[in-house]
Amino acid sequence: MRSLFGLMALAPVAAALAGPPLAEPPFLPQAPAEYREARLSGGPPKDGIPSIDEPRFESAAAAGDRLADGDRIIGIHIDGEARAYPQAILVWHEIVNDTVGDTPVSVTYCPLTGTALGFRRGETTFGVSGRLVNSNLVMYDRASDTQWPQMLAAGIDGPHAGDGLQELRVVWTTWARWRERYPHTRVLTEDTGSLRRYGSDPYGQYNPRGGYYAEDAPPVFPVMHESDRYPPKHEVLGFRDADHAYAVDRAALRETGVLRHEANGRHYLIVHDPGLDTGWVFRGEAPVAPGDIEFGPDGPRIPGRDSLTAVNAFEAMWFAWAGFYPETAVIGGGDR
Repeated sequence: MRSLFGLMALAPVAAALAGPPLAEPPFLPQAPAEYREARLSGGPPKDGIPSIDEPRFESAAAAGDRLADGDRIIGIHIDGEARAYPQAILVWHEIVNDTVGDTPVSVTYCPLTGTALGFRRGETTFGVSGRLVNSNLVMYDRASDTQWPQMLAAGIDGPHAGDGLQELRVVWTTWARWRERYPHTRVLTEDTGSLRRYGSDPYGQYNPRGGYYAEDAPPVFPVMHESDRYPPKHEVLGFRDADHAYAVDRAALRETGVLRHEANGRHYLIVHDPGLDTGWVFRGEAPVAPGDIEFGPDGPRIPGRDSLTAVNAFEAMWFAWAGFYPETAVIGGGDR
């Protein structure tokens, strides 16, 4: 079975202009012009937050001296290669332009929305525009200068406005969980070419969670839509299809192991991965129970897997998810 990390790019389309590989965009609740109007300056200018373009890596054993078990990392596994990008480094850079196996990728992280997403980048690289939408990182690609809000994975300004990016699954988890699943992982080093205080986080901390990242801490920037269903920084697992968005209640998913959802003629299967404490989403139906599922380097092994289509999913702070997707369905959240 091919790795789920490489199966998330949906409906790729040919690129008519220079830029990253394109796909049909995921659900865009509003027109690109409305997101352009909602853009705000995040403070630093374009590339004032420098992407890492020549990343260096070390072994898990070598990284163990600077990472605690509960520290957050962003992990990716492609073609048998596993890499971990510590949140403590990404909080200062937000984008790593890397090549994993033979695949050029951009691993991206927005500290203000708690979102980590991976994208195929082709021959270009991504940088930090210095702009925000719903507090979320607005990236730009250096080939076409199109601007792409990370969570939308779609262009809002430039030659590719309205186009989508090809997403790759990355995992937002702890160092101990990732190391257990991928003991031979390589780990991004602090040798980034930039001078930053990697031992400190300007927003707060995740181990334990506090400061800006605390569940009830308010956002800093205004959003397009507000919701008090959950505390602002409560983490949900989000995914979207062509015309709807869905937020999975992570506590309900942990409790049940498997959730099913049917809407608009589509069936979804959501599986909790207890090793990485994340969720995997599939479109389709399979009569599977939590005890039937095994987990390995390529993700969950599910009976009837060939009849299912992998759908990219990622953790996000609730205020940001609701800011982009105010009509989102909530799966497993009861009537709260």
